[in-house]
Amino acid sequence: MTPEQIAVWAGAATAVCALLAGLWRAGRAAIRAAARLDDLADDWRGEPARPGVPARPGVLERVGRIEQRTTEIAAGLGDLERRLVRVEHELHPNGGGSLRDAVNRVDARTARIAPDN
Repeated sequence: MTPEQIAVWAGAATAVCALLAGLWRAGRAAIRAAARLDDLADDWRGEPARPGVPARPGVLERVGRIEQRTTEIAAGLGDLERRLVRVEHELHPNGGGSLRDAVNRVDARTARIAPDN
């Protein structure tokens, strides 16, 4: 075998090794990506309970819970808004029936009884 042939075979072996190393790295990257996609699918669907690990609901179930809770909160806010309107009504004079009118009457009486110096 001549030195030129040895150099050609060494170059070919190097190219084959480099190709195999590139395929190895690409394969490992593909496996990691597939594992991440599998984790994403598990998060989307949720997971049932297993020994030592509680169940995890899926994304759609979580969204459903959020919508239900939002509806409950909105209903509570409607009641809170009605109560706030009643309280605010008491803070403005309305001709004698509000708390503000009562405070104004007490203030006027106090000013007549004990005028400021």
